[in-house]
Parts: sequence; C-alpha cells; structure tokens
Amino acid sequence: MADQEAGHPQKSRRPPDDVDSGLGVCGWILVITSLVFTVLTFPISIWMCIKIIKEYERAIIFRLGRILKGGAKGPGLFFVLPCTDSFIKVDMRTISFDIPPQEILTKDSVTVNVDGVVYYRVQNATLAVANITNADSATRLLAQTTLRNVLGTKNLSEILSDREEIAHLMQVTLDEATDDWGIKVERVEIKDVKLPVQLQRAMAAEAEAAREARAKVIAAEGEMNASRALKEASMVITESPAALQLRYLQTLTTIAAEKNSTIVFPLPINILQGLIGLKE
Repeated sequence: MADQEAGHPQKSRRPPDDVDSGLGVCGWILVITSLVFTVLTFPISIWMCIKIIKEYERAIIFRLGRILKGGAKGPGLFFVLPCTDSFIKVDMRTISFDIPPQEILTKDSVTVNVDGVVYYRVQNATLAVANITNADSATRLLAQTTLRNVLGTKNLSEILSDREEIAHLMQVTLDEATDDWGIKVERVEIKDVKLPVQLQRAMAAEAEAAREARAKVIAAEGEMNASRALKEASMVITESPAALQLRYLQTLTTIAAEKNSTIVFPLPINILQGLIGLKE
C-alpha cells in the first residue's frame, strides 16, 4: 500500500474482474429495484436493457461503479440494468499511428530527425479501461519518449545500418511498459532518418573521395597488369623476328578499316640495306 501511495508501480497486477467485490446491502437494494422496474415496464424497457457489441469490440460493464465479474462482454448481445449499469466499448482491432519526427542527439553528438510507426492492439479490455485513463494517448506519448531514449544511446552509423535491431528493441521496451495497460505492441518500424544538410554534404564528399581512391587503385592495378602483358608479348616477339612484321601489317589493317588517312609505314632497315647492296 505504501508503494502505491509513493507512486511506485507494482510488478504484477490482477485484472479487476478477478477481485471479488460485493455491492453491499444498499447496492443490492438498488439492483433489485432496477430489476423490478425493468420487469414492470416490459416490453418498453427491453430496448434500454439489450445492447449489441460488434465482432471486433468488447464491453466493460460497470454496476454501481464496479466492474462485473467475468471481464469484458461480447461480441453479440448482452443485458444491462437501467440506472445501475453503464458500459464502455473497447476496440480490439490493431491500431497504427505515426511517431512525430523527433530531434535526437546521438551518442557521437550528431543531431538527427527520426520518425517511425507503431502497431498495437488492446489485449485485455478490462486493464485498458481500469488501469489507465486513455490507453491510446499514453501509448503514443510513450512511443515518442522510447524512440528518443533508444536512439540517444546509438551512434549515427548504428542508426543508419541497424534499423531492424533498433525497431525490435523499441517493440520489446514498449510491450513491457504497456503490459499493465492491457496493450500489446505488435510492431515498430523506423520510417526515415533525416540528417543535417552540412552533414549530408560532408558524407557525400567523403564517399566521393573514397570512390576516387578506389578508382586510382584499380587504374594502377590495370597499368601493372598491362605492363606485364606487354613484357610477355615482347619476349615472344623477340624469339621470332617475323612476328614483328606480322604485327605491323595487322596494325595497318586495323587503321585502314576505321578511317581513310595517310599512313606512314615503317620500313625495316634490313630491307633497305639489302636494296643498297644490290645497287652497288
């Protein structure tokens, strides 16, 4: 009792429908009076007593301010007494909402704007009504603070690369925090991470410099491989002098096929020496 007055939450809570709470003598007198009134005004009162709940809804019935045993009612028809009974409808379908963009300071002192989306549903309608004023509003506010707390412990690189892990951590944290409210958080997703413009330019310049460095390394490796291939080709041509003449002819054929132009053909010196010797 002292912990409750100090504001400390209990580790486990039982649903109110598990607590046997009597109405008392005056309460039973009012209930019997309401029942007699319903019988005397039948069939007009039947329209006030019978309620219909849809398949995706549940009804929490309060009799003289106390939740009836048995928990939530529905779907289908259920019976309430006029004057003494009231009920609250709870939607059991999955609800989704967007987390507004949050300006977060990461662990490495970088300011980013992050938003997300959360999917949840009411798992226990009795707890959702009895333990919290507005479960939907509380879940939305808790999702915002959880997003800020989780991302505040991460570096920028971790936020950009480990979105699935961060989303799973948020889902587990929210699910544990909303368990006493009868809420089940099914999924959390990080939608967008917006970086400052200056940081985007710096990252783009860094990436461009890294690409240029890789391109220079690849070009140098290509030059080295080409030089090795030329060295091996020169060794083959050296072994057969006629191969050099064939290479000249092949080069001339390639040039002549591409464009008509004046071609300076290198004439081997040994042929000129042979012609000079014949003249003498």
